[in-house]
Amino acid sequence: MNADLRAELLQLYADLRAADVRDGMDVMGYHHTGSISPLIRPLWRTRAVGIARTARYLPFAGRVPQLGPEEYAVWSGRYYGEICRYPWMETIEEGDFMVIDLSGVSAGLMGSENTLNALRRGVRGFVSNAGVRDTDEIIRQKVPFWSAAVAQSMVQGRLQYDGHDVPIAVGGVTVCPGDVVVADGDGVIVVPSAIAKDVALHAGAEHARDREARRRHYTALGWEADETV
Repeated sequence: MNADLRAELLQLYADLRAADVRDGMDVMGYHHTGSISPLIRPLWRTRAVGIARTARYLPFAGRVPQLGPEEYAVWSGRYYGEICRYPWMETIEEGDFMVIDLSGVSAGLMGSENTLNALRRGVRGFVSNAGVRDTDEIIRQKVPFWSAAVAQSMVQGRLQYDGHDVPIAVGGVTVCPGDVVVADGDGVIVVPSAIAKDVALHAGAEHARDREARRRHYTALGWEADETV
């Protein structure tokens, strides 16, 4: 995706809620496209919008060797470089939304340190169909993260890298690199890049109608206007 289109899509979706985007896709007849399983929830109440960058990991197919503590430390360190690699980390662009397929293995591929590494590189948020660890720190650090589970374990002997920037399936939705991801307290929705501009048009109209209607209620209730109206 070229830089101009990325910037345009990020701007079009900047203020839209997941519910608005759902409505926009419904207007176009895509009722059964985009909404990731509600079992994938935010670690904390926040919202994020970005362009999908994907990664896929598979269950570890090898055997964990029987090692002493010092030998295990060496093997464990080598595991990241040879088996459970993170090559996508070097390719992150400002505005990316990292969507990760962990093949149902609830190990802590992402935690408090490497999420910050990705955040510094420009990631707007994360979606995982399995686990994430160090969640107390991730919440304190305000890293936007949606996951199906919380994990304690590291990846050694559990996960192996398979590929990135490829189509993946997360929460019952096919996610392709370049799709638009919108996530908030209502969950995560993915808009295929081919229809993203049209969906934004309809979603934006719905959002404007909702803001206006809610603004009238605020006035009637004597409430001070906030950023949502």
